[in-house]
Amino acid sequence: MNNSPLAARHTQASAKMADFGGWLMPIEYAATGVIAEYQAVRNNVGLFDVSHLGKISVIGVGAVEYLNQMVSNDLAKIQAGQAQYTLLCNEDGGVVDDLIVYRNSDADLFLIPNAANTSSVFEILKAQAPAAIEVKNLHRQYGVIALQGPNSVAALKEIGIESNMDYMQFVNTSIDNCPVILCRTGYTGELGFEIIPAWQDAQKVWDKLIAVVEKLNGCACGLGARDVLRTEMGYPLHGHELSLQISPVQAGASWAVGWSKPTFRGKRVLTEQKEQGSKLKLKAILAKDRGIPRKEMQVKDQSGKVIGVVTSGTFSPALKKGIGLALINSEVSKGDQVLIDIRGADSPFVVVSLPFVESKVR
Repeated sequence: MNNSPLAARHTQASAKMADFGGWLMPIEYAATGVIAEYQAVRNNVGLFDVSHLGKISVIGVGAVEYLNQMVSNDLAKIQAGQAQYTLLCNEDGGVVDDLIVYRNSDADLFLIPNAANTSSVFEILKAQAPAAIEVKNLHRQYGVIALQGPNSVAALKEIGIESNMDYMQFVNTSIDNCPVILCRTGYTGELGFEIIPAWQDAQKVWDKLIAVVEKLNGCACGLGARDVLRTEMGYPLHGHELSLQISPVQAGASWAVGWSKPTFRGKRVLTEQKEQGSKLKLKAILAKDRGIPRKEMQVKDQSGKVIGVVTSGTFSPALKKGIGLALINSEVSKGDQVLIDIRGADSPFVVVSLPFVESKVR
């Protein structure tokens, strides 16, 4: 099991730890718990360790052109100092991983893939790269810390950083004399930032940030709260809403595909799905009773016929209801009622629009 550079801080805080993509990471902290950590992010500010996320560099003349032929989104739409959400697909349209690309220059790109998929992404990119382009796996050279919530700007101001940045813009700055990349992004639906220090500086940066967060009556947050927050937004998680079997078209992520690009991995199959439609589509479902959906539970129509499967589910503290994301027959529409088989009993749900809770990222 891999450990974050902040593992000692989580142990000191008596965090409940669990495996995330081969990394031992905090689910929740003893002094707070998932709900309190969730509320901190929604109403104030919270600090997450997400150092299990991967880091890859793609450097060399023609790096942007090369990577743009590999990933789904169009890197031509962003400039130096901007980041972009994208997907690396296989030729069958399945998703190897979703990731963030930081564009430093035409010849210098920095990628943040998911922990479990970093090796796969790295191997594919390295194998296909021209001789002039160097692809490096930097997984253990950087930490990643997410500062999220309406008071995240105030927290940065407390340590002397003015953060008047557009969404998905990033800058190189420093925290407590440690160089960091600061990007206006996150996975919670709230105003926030992701901060990337060198691995050896991660504890020092964390200590500086957590002191300010606690001064503002926020707290450290585990990945349990992060999962509830991202589900309320309808953000996809690889292995749930995206996979080698679930394409961007099926997952409702067509907005992250540069359809006008001449080529990218999986374009032929994805274009066919877009034009012909797919049998399954990702839908949001809201409980009409006390039911809470969980991954792999069956979705049925009113006659009891199985029409899909839950990909993610949880209890929404904001709505006080069970919510979920599910791959369902594409003919099912907003307002339709479905049934979820919860431990042998059918629980009624209604199909609704995303997000479940209003996003405040912009």
